[in-house]
Amino acid sequence: MKISGISLPFYLIMLAILVVVISLGKLPNNILGAIAVLVLLGNLFHFIGTKIPIVRTYLGGGAVFCIFASATIATFGILPSSAVETTKSFVNNMGFLDFYIAALITGSILGMNRQLLIKASIRFIPVALLSMAISLLMVGLVGALIGNGFGNSILYVSLPVMAGGIGAGVVPLSGIYAHALAQPAAHIISRLIPASAMGNVLAIIGAALVSKFGESSKANGHGTLMDGDFSAEKPKEIKLDITKMGVGLLVSLSFFMLGSIGNYFVPKIHSYAFMIIIVVICKVANLIPAYYEESAIMFNNLIVKNLTAAVLAGIGIALIDLNVLAQSLTWQFMLLCLTSIITISLSAGLIGKLFGLYPVEASITAGFCNNSMGGTGNVAVLSASNRMGLIAFAQMGNRMGGAIILIISGFLIQLLS
Repeated sequence: MKISGISLPFYLIMLAILVVVISLGKLPNNILGAIAVLVLLGNLFHFIGTKIPIVRTYLGGGAVFCIFASATIATFGILPSSAVETTKSFVNNMGFLDFYIAALITGSILGMNRQLLIKASIRFIPVALLSMAISLLMVGLVGALIGNGFGNSILYVSLPVMAGGIGAGVVPLSGIYAHALAQPAAHIISRLIPASAMGNVLAIIGAALVSKFGESSKANGHGTLMDGDFSAEKPKEIKLDITKMGVGLLVSLSFFMLGSIGNYFVPKIHSYAFMIIIVVICKVANLIPAYYEESAIMFNNLIVKNLTAAVLAGIGIALIDLNVLAQSLTWQFMLLCLTSIITISLSAGLIGKLFGLYPVEASITAGFCNNSMGGTGNVAVLSASNRMGLIAFAQMGNRMGGAIILIISGFLIQLLS
């Protein structure tokens, strides 16, 4: 029995060392301490989640269990506050998630079949936008029927759920609302965060269920967004090369920095969006030599294999507060969040089929991922559904959709408030 390649006795020894160093107050308040907490606890929780029958089969297995187990130990003080603060600082302020997502986006896009990327992108974008529009209207209608108000339901449930997370979505959204309503942004953001967090939770579970129940269906592309004959471009076999891993790191960081440059000139568009556009252009136009493509793919494989559980644990500890979720659990709020999740996923699956996409993959990427908390939420949704290779499409829809939500929110807050 091994956890992340380490035999159980040795893993328990490492875990005991972590417990002792935290108990003594000697956990380094830097990257060393945070990585130790996230990797050791993340891999442990992920392993346990793969062994619990119902969780393993129907609720996303290790990925979902890792997130909520991590959130539980942070929320209820099982993990000491010093370790929680070190981890939160690392996740929120030191770019750990940016590092992971940069490797993921670069490697997954450069590793894709070029013809598939071109054809699928053209079909995917309208599917994502149409699904979001349908979900927004449905949440408003259900809100009106249950007495929550058409406008109130759209403004405080639908828009924050689809805004693309906290930093790139809820925070600027609260500023837009505050300006229009002449209220403090801090008061408004407390009304927006629960919807974003609950939408993310439901999206993770929903994606896991759709992936499980659609496993043997013809609607399942098993990680491929659309069908077709793409045999002209054979997948490359990449041999392990330590030097190439370092090259791949620099390629990923360079693309991320290009995205940041784009964000500097157009601040309203997230750097991830620019990064995706630049990597896609490079892939479609064959601008990147094979050596550098292979290096980026190899580095992506290294990061995904060894740091995914750590990222999931970071999401649970730093970004999900179970107390905030519990306080908002009225039946009206839950029904509206469920309406958003169910509507957008069904719409994406059905419209995706009309556009020639596999319904399961369309439902996950254009549906559930557009109700997740941005890049971190996408990682959790795709990990729970075993579709990590679709991160480029998930980010494409999430960032583009989130930008559109911020644009239209300025009009809707004045029209519906």
